[in-house]
Amino acid sequence: MNRAEKAAVIDEIAANITDASAIFAVDYRGITVEQARDLRARLRAADATFRVVKNSLTERAADAAGVERLKPLLEGPTALTFVRGDGASAAKALADFARVTQLLAFKGGLMDGAALSPAELTAISRLPSREVLYGQLVGLVASPISGLARTLNALIANLAIGLGQVRDLKQAGEPAPADNAGSEAQAPADEPGAEPAEQAATAQQQSASEPEEESPQASSDEHSDDPEDAPTDASTSDDE
Repeated sequence: MNRAEKAAVIDEIAANITDASAIFAVDYRGITVEQARDLRARLRAADATFRVVKNSLTERAADAAGVERLKPLLEGPTALTFVRGDGASAAKALADFARVTQLLAFKGGLMDGAALSPAELTAISRLPSREVLYGQLVGLVASPISGLARTLNALIANLAIGLGQVRDLKQAGEPAPADNAGSEAQAPADEPGAEPAEQAATAQQQSASEPEEESPQASSDEHSDDPEDAPTDASTSDDE
């Protein structure tokens, strides 16, 4: 590799370091080309790339990118995973691959500028993925809303049941239209000014058939015309 090719590799690695939100270092000894291809396919889902690097060139790339914390990890055969997406998903892909193949032991890494130990990388690999965490967060946020919706639905259902019962009671208390059409047309007898027409006609007939009684005043007027009852002049003269 000539100087120009080395410079191009250093610039490429420096760009990968700068763009990555997390960098995981592993010991790649024993991995085959086919296994490396399979691992790269798994990491692609987490927006991460797997690359076997030469330590001397990577150290110079770390200096160029201003990330000197990466340099202590560049001892022995080293492969770097540059993560631009979900760090937990990338760490999980590496851990699952290592568990199945017994290869790719964690050497450490960086995440958001902080150094990570192999134990910390293992702990990160056991975390839920970003999609799972988002789903849990949405569930927590939506929980009070769904509870309110269930409460409102229960209140509306209870109100509908209550209105239905009131309607049924009203329908049960109303008279049938066919049997009481005549009674509905008449006004109540005990209401003032609402005497039925038939009762008024009957009262008029009874008053016409009964004889009129003479008032005491009329009787006295008739008897006062009788000569016997009139005062005489003699009695008048006697009083005088």
